[in-house]
Amino acid sequence: MSTPADAAASRQAATAAASRRLSVETTGIEIIDESERTARPRDLFWPWFAANVSVFGMATASFVLGFGISFAQALAVCVVGVVLSFLLCGLIAVAGKRGSAPTMVLSRAAFGVRGQKVPGVISWLTSIGWETFLSIMAVLATSTIFDRLGWGGGTATKIIAAVVVAAMIVLASVAGYHIIMKLQSVLTWLTGLATLAYVALTLDEVHWSAVTAVPAGSWQAVTGALVMVMTGFGLGWINIAADWSRYQRRDASGGAIVFWNTFGGAVAPALLLTYGLLLAASNPKLEEGIAADPVGTLATILPTWFLVPFLVAAVLALVSGAVLGIYSSGLTLLSLGVRIPRPAAALVDGAILTLGTIWVVFFAQDFLGPFQSFLITLGVPLASWAGIMIADIALRRRDYDEAALFDARGRYGAFDWTSLAVLAVASVIGWGLVVNSFAADASWNNWQGYLLDPLGLGHETTDGWNGDWAYSNIGVLLALVLSFVATLLLRRGRVRRQELDDDARRGVVVVGSDDRRGKVTS
Repeated sequence: MSTPADAAASRQAATAAASRRLSVETTGIEIIDESERTARPRDLFWPWFAANVSVFGMATASFVLGFGISFAQALAVCVVGVVLSFLLCGLIAVAGKRGSAPTMVLSRAAFGVRGQKVPGVISWLTSIGWETFLSIMAVLATSTIFDRLGWGGGTATKIIAAVVVAAMIVLASVAGYHIIMKLQSVLTWLTGLATLAYVALTLDEVHWSAVTAVPAGSWQAVTGALVMVMTGFGLGWINIAADWSRYQRRDASGGAIVFWNTFGGAVAPALLLTYGLLLAASNPKLEEGIAADPVGTLATILPTWFLVPFLVAAVLALVSGAVLGIYSSGLTLLSLGVRIPRPAAALVDGAILTLGTIWVVFFAQDFLGPFQSFLITLGVPLASWAGIMIADIALRRRDYDEAALFDARGRYGAFDWTSLAVLAVASVIGWGLVVNSFAADASWNNWQGYLLDPLGLGHETTDGWNGDWAYSNIGVLLALVLSFVATLLLRRGRVRRQELDDDARRGVVVVGSDDRRGKVTS
């Protein structure tokens, strides 16, 4: 029977927990305390949906059609690419429940405590690039819409927008996990409703005859579009997937975590891309304008009275995605050995985001081309890392040794040379099978594609690449699959020895050599 003292203590604990959830999160890359692990799988829906309900998803559709494929082909590419890429995120999110640590800390089990810094740098650069890109989109959209309203969309507007957008992103990311989760649940409804209103107001812009008249392309072009969709959506988030599942209860279902991560991330982009395909195929002017200002161009077909609500929803959606990125990039920075508090790490990345936004908005002549080139370049090693990480998760039957994740002398070691070698080999092969589609805007990236000619898959000319496979960017998918298979084959014994050592340390005897899931006695 509980006493009044017990009831008072319980209320005090609940009050303290609520207070922590409403204050700035100070937890960095350390293991989440059991008392803090209260999240449920369905809670994962909110951050992933809110971050991906952005109208930018509609704009991406024009780049898909740019591969020269039909509406039906593009529709299949968008649905499959979005769902599959977020499914991969969901698989990595399972590691967050198993280890209660950020993604890049959990990656130490596969690469070693110090070896993890190699993919960690790649992850940090990817996150910084994405969050800066989303900030830029928000600033340019504000300028375009203000100009149409006659409020002035020049330098002053851009400066104010850059400051406000950067401030919102940085402040939310500094606040941390609990406040971000609450904000995302609110933003989901606001941005979702505004997006539905956008569709209702622009339905008359869709012309089915123009949509069905778009000719079909080769299956190599379909492959290229699929890689772009996967890289631009789920694979762009995959390096932070476990950051949002590390607060999950230890008894949470792994399958439920995969489902809610996939469903939350994929449902909005799949629908938005579908509608974007209809708009882009119906209106060639939209397809042309999106290259310079994706979100602002989408606003040009709206009635004037809806421009302000559209702007607010679009900016909030872009900010929502950037907040997830900068929060996780701060955690990645800490995993690289930078010894500062988590909020300070978010501030550091926020400063980089602000400087990057200012440079692109005010000084760069073109940014979308170089950004996509940058995305494919980092996409190759990131896909390789994902393949290694997913295979490592599949091989393990027990939770992570949490202490060993922070000790180079522990069971995971300082360096896992097998994983590092697989990452290096897969990246070299992958880069040889992707090309820079923006050679004029990003000439620094023209070194790629060096395996296409020797393998007879493409030939470089002064006007670009010729050959059906040249622009398929098959290197990204190959890096993912090759790394997954190689890890399953080469690291199976190492992972098994690690878990048997863990059993021995805890005094556990495994019953049956083929079943390591829980038939144990102590």
